[in-house]
Amino acid sequence: MSPALVARLVFWLWFGAAFFVGRQLLLQRLPPPAVPTILASLTVLLLYTYFRFTAVRRWVDGLPLRSLVLLHVTRFVGIYFLILYRRGELPYEFAVPGGIGDIIVASLALPLVFLPFDESTHLRYLRIWNVIGLIDIALVVMTAIRLNLATPWQMHALTHLPLSLLPTFLVPLIIATHIVIFVRLARATTVT
Repeated sequence: MSPALVARLVFWLWFGAAFFVGRQLLLQRLPPPAVPTILASLTVLLLYTYFRFTAVRRWVDGLPLRSLVLLHVTRFVGIYFLILYRRGELPYEFAVPGGIGDIIVASLALPLVFLPFDESTHLRYLRIWNVIGLIDIALVVMTAIRLNLATPWQMHALTHLPLSLLPTFLVPLIIATHIVIFVRLARATTVT
């Protein structure tokens, strides 16, 4: 079986498992430290797989950088954070800064994916966007962890669908793709 086919199969099985976890409300049954542990473990597993297995790394490195950036358009989920804040379902400290940051990162991803920049402009813009995006997701995750450990009920919206897919699926992918983009940009710099 080709690495691409295996990766797709694992991707869809993982998504199915994350959906099942959200549907069954399994995150609500876990102690507060478990959710950040799951998120961190999945992220480390993704990065370990990328760095450890040559076939996986070749497959991921064969994807256009624009495809990796396109994943980050999902960060328009920040709009939903703001809606949930207005409804009183997420705290201001998480929803507003995190929501606005994610909306900005998703908005900045669109030109990277769709506008025909020359290569040097594209790479420079990609580096800047990647730094902003990684800082944003790191701040969002740290805030979510802090609030979840202090007052778990405030972060209840992240324990059921659709937002339960964030810690169990999407955020590990987002963090891992930022790291992969940095690695690929570093390789591109050393080659030129």
